[in-house]
Amino acid sequence: MNDEFSIRRATVEDAGSMSRIATDTFVETFGHLYPPEDLAYFLLNTYSPAAQRELLEKDSVAMWLLERNGVAVGHACAGNCGLPHAEARPGDGELKRLYVLREAHNGGWGSKLFDTALAWLQKDGPRTLWIGVWSQNLGAQRFYARYGFERVGEYKFPVGNTLDDEFILRRRA
Repeated sequence: MNDEFSIRRATVEDAGSMSRIATDTFVETFGHLYPPEDLAYFLLNTYSPAAQRELLEKDSVAMWLLERNGVAVGHACAGNCGLPHAEARPGDGELKRLYVLREAHNGGWGSKLFDTALAWLQKDGPRTLWIGVWSQNLGAQRFYARYGFERVGEYKFPVGNTLDDEFILRRRA
């Protein structure tokens, strides 16, 4: 059987699917870094179906599902910039999440998902874009650098009581 991949914009009805894939991809990629109670708290408060529904109801946020044969294997989330940087402006955009399960890596679908989010972020014309990325995620940093993003700051990202060192990346309009 040939795998059929597709990317589609998530709707409010996809809150449960978005919760599952957000949780699965975060745990697969980063779960080993945290004490179980910190991870559980973060997942419950950040990736619950209710939290995803709240994001999906906002006009200023867009989310996409990467599906293989109708099953979510990745996702992206984009919206207005919320990163703590002195030069971030209200009209700036941010890629908030871009995760693909390992089983779907190396097929170019992460890039396609990213391109989809970038197109949406710039649908009304060029604007400055921002990304927060874990300081130790060198592969993601190289990926974003290929798109012209440069490191311009850092901040602490809370996962429960654990504070991750994150880099702030920017690409000017």
